[in-house]
This record gives sequence, C-alpha cells and structure tokens, in this order.
Amino acid sequence: MEVITVESAVFGARSSVLVSDDGSCVVIDAGAGVTDSIVGLVTDRGLRAAAVLLTHGHVDHTWDAGRLSDALDVPVVMHAADVYRLADPFGTLGVLGSVGRPPHDPSGPLAQAIAASGIDPAAYAAPRRVEPFGAVDEPRSADTVLDLGGLRVVARHAPGHTEGSTLYLVDSVAFTGDVLFAGSVGRTDLPGGDDATMRRTLREVVATLPPDTVVVPGHGPTSDIATELARNPYLQRL
Repeated sequence: MEVITVESAVFGARSSVLVSDDGSCVVIDAGAGVTDSIVGLVTDRGLRAAAVLLTHGHVDHTWDAGRLSDALDVPVVMHAADVYRLADPFGTLGVLGSVGRPPHDPSGPLAQAIAASGIDPAAYAAPRRVEPFGAVDEPRSADTVLDLGGLRVVARHAPGHTEGSTLYLVDSVAFTGDVLFAGSVGRTDLPGGDDATMRRTLREVVATLPPDTVVVPGHGPTSDIATELARNPYLQRL
C-alpha cells in the first residue's frame, strides 16, 4: 500500500490517497480545494477509486467530499453519527461556525478561513451519495470492516471530538482524523464533543493499538503509537 498526502490550504487539513498494489484507491478526508489534485493523481496513474472515507464531519475535512465523490463516481462513507453535519457544515460547528446565525450562514471563523484560500464559502454542496455505517445512538459502535477495491479498511469508532469520529486502520497505519495528533489530541469543546468520551476513546481505542502503528492525523506530521504513548501528554494522563 502507498499513501499519498494532499494538503488543503484551509487549516492544513490532510487528505490521504491510499493506493493498493492492484491499482485501486480510496481517499480519506476531502479538505477544501483538494479535488483537482486528487482527480489528477487518480487519472494520471490510472487508478480505480472505490470511495471517499471521512474521519468525521467537520467541514475542513468534508468541504470537497461532494465534489470529489461526483468527480470519481464513488460514494462518501462515514459513521452514521456525523452524517447530519454534511447538511449544515457551519451551523454544526458552534463557535467556529455560525452559532446564533441562520443555518448555512457562512460567516464564522472557519468560513472566513475558507474564503481566505480563494474559495467561496457559499459554494458548499453536500454529497449526494452517502453510505453511513455504525449506530447513531451508541457511545461507541463495533468495528466495521470495509472491503474497498484491493484495500481492507477497518473503521473503528472513536467518539469524543465528534460523535462519529472514526479511525481507519489499514495494515499497520491508523488514519486518526482529529482524534489524535503528533503530541496532542482533538478539541472537545465544540458541539458533539465530550471530554469524558474522548478520554475513554484514547484509553480504549488509541492506547490499545500496536506500538508500531503509524499515525497519520488529519493535521500536522505523521507519528506512531509508541512515540505518542511516550511523549503525548494527553495519553500519559490516562
């Protein structure tokens, strides 16, 4: 498996293209403005796209999901508990979005960051093809195994940052979205976040991964579980 990173200009959100040995691929997260680069990569290399996977429903990771889904003719796949966010990307972000304003009002800080990158915040379009997995009303759902082209992806529910945050495990690599970063973890003070749930996720989901697991977060540099267990202050407090 090969992992290729495409970084969005908005908050440096990482989109990862996973390429299997047989030439199939999946995309994990779709930040603002990444579609052209990813479609160009898929086309130039003659890859067969199978899905766009979303680690969670925050718009800095989902902005291009609909456009990318249409361009590659693949579904958007994500945990059921975060699907609602796709319909109102700014209104579900609280202080980062449009709290206290009408739904879809693109005037909050994150919308301003999107505008600063040259993208019209009013141009957002929700994906038309969404295939959810997991349960909306469970604190933590069982793993879901996704067979996507030549890739077997284990989707492991990891709530706390959002209700539907998910780790995607492929071989010895964990795509952690905004659950775990190098040296830090995702914030829990936005709508749908919960500190106690995040601590449980870190203890029962993250800390139990094999130490040699490579961590590819939604922002920032790559790490590994052994390094995070030794140095990440949030994991040392468990």
